[in-house]
Amino acid sequence: MCLIAGGIGESLKDRFMRMIISGKHRGEDSLGVWTDEGVFKSGDFSHLSEIPGGKIGLLQCRLAMTGSSSYTQPFYNDLALVHNGEIYNHGHLRAYLEGKGVSFETDVDSEVILRLIEHLLEGGLDVWGAVRKAMTMLEGDYAVAFSDGERIYLFRDPIGVRPLYYSPSGFFASEKKVLWAIGEEAIPVRPGELVVISHRGAEGRRLFTITELRRDLTPERAKRALMNVLEHAVRVRTGKRTGILFSGGLDSSLIALLASHHSDVILYTSGAESSPDLEWARKASELLGLPLKEYVFDIDDVRDAVPRVVFAIEEPNPMNLAIGVPLYFSTRLASKDGCRLLLSGQGADELFGGYAKYLRNPTLMENDLLELGEKNLARDDKIAMINSVEGRVPFLDLAVVSVALGTPVGLKIENGTRKAILRKVALELGLPKEIAEREKKAAQYGSHAQKLLEKLAKGEGLTLSEYAQRAFNEVFKRG
Repeated sequence: MCLIAGGIGESLKDRFMRMIISGKHRGEDSLGVWTDEGVFKSGDFSHLSEIPGGKIGLLQCRLAMTGSSSYTQPFYNDLALVHNGEIYNHGHLRAYLEGKGVSFETDVDSEVILRLIEHLLEGGLDVWGAVRKAMTMLEGDYAVAFSDGERIYLFRDPIGVRPLYYSPSGFFASEKKVLWAIGEEAIPVRPGELVVISHRGAEGRRLFTITELRRDLTPERAKRALMNVLEHAVRVRTGKRTGILFSGGLDSSLIALLASHHSDVILYTSGAESSPDLEWARKASELLGLPLKEYVFDIDDVRDAVPRVVFAIEEPNPMNLAIGVPLYFSTRLASKDGCRLLLSGQGADELFGGYAKYLRNPTLMENDLLELGEKNLARDDKIAMINSVEGRVPFLDLAVVSVALGTPVGLKIENGTRKAILRKVALELGLPKEIAEREKKAAQYGSHAQKLLEKLAKGEGLTLSEYAQRAFNEVFKRG
């Protein structure tokens, strides 16, 4: 996990320094800069004045998670590349490429992306075809930028787990605030899109849409396939010590159960005292036999957290603020506990019909899934990163998404029961019935964050929307 950024323009050094300062909370282990005038890498951010100037460049601030902790991006040769995220099948791709005669300098998963693109380009594909093919081969969550010295190419994974933004005048970054720091507009790179930045501006084309993954499945095949792909998706995302963003509901409990087969698991939850999520998290942790660490917040905690949450989510959206509050406290708790890797149940509702609105209109599931990247996932990523924690989302593994898209709606919503197939799968995998059948409230209500925020707003004579807008204006000096 990290900050990636860069751009094209005159006298880049000053702007790159400001971008690093505004975004280094995403990766404080080391920094690296490549430009057409040189390369600088260091573990000491006090040496920013030594970065090279130039007219085109890429940079990274790294939070080391996968591969050698001593290696700092960018990678550079004929192409230069920076990457934010994780490639879970990098070992298999490395072996495949080595079989084709490709050599590697490091064990870092990011290098696999570079060598794969180089290999595909050498095989005769143009850049659009090479990136499209790479997206079909990479299993992971990624935002990537690479350059041939004249142009910069940007792309995100087809779900949009990791955020990435660009400006019309030729700059890009993992977060909006990094572009705002140099006076630039921030436009999201769409999931599965390739954006090409040149001196003439920016051009984007969507290369991969997740609806391409749909396949028709019979009820029995859908159930068996879901069990297999979900177990795999969790396994490849665990570490030696794995935290779970835990509410005691079906989704996070199932992830916790599967992760416990491969890792030492710790559950992290937060909520106001007597809130449903906190009480259920306590109960579910006992049923699962897994350790729980909790943060019980009150109205003063919420008031103090609002500026940090708004800084992370980069918008005055009151719903994302309310959802962000318990997420902020849970990720902070994990960070203080020394746990940098957290799994969440994000995406299960959109895939399997978890929201009440799907009872009326099931087609909304696919629409919500296509919008998930910027609507929910960017928020979660940014909040985790201000606490130096990486969130991973097993339900949004492309194989799981493929099975879910191919599962008949009648298996997802069955006689008014939402997420019916997921509940059945959870029971077969050993989840206690009491948890598998629980109907959970949305995080902002289940944690009582919404209630406390509304109380704070009312105390200021404001609506929650007005309160969120004021906080945004104060944090980002706008309005």
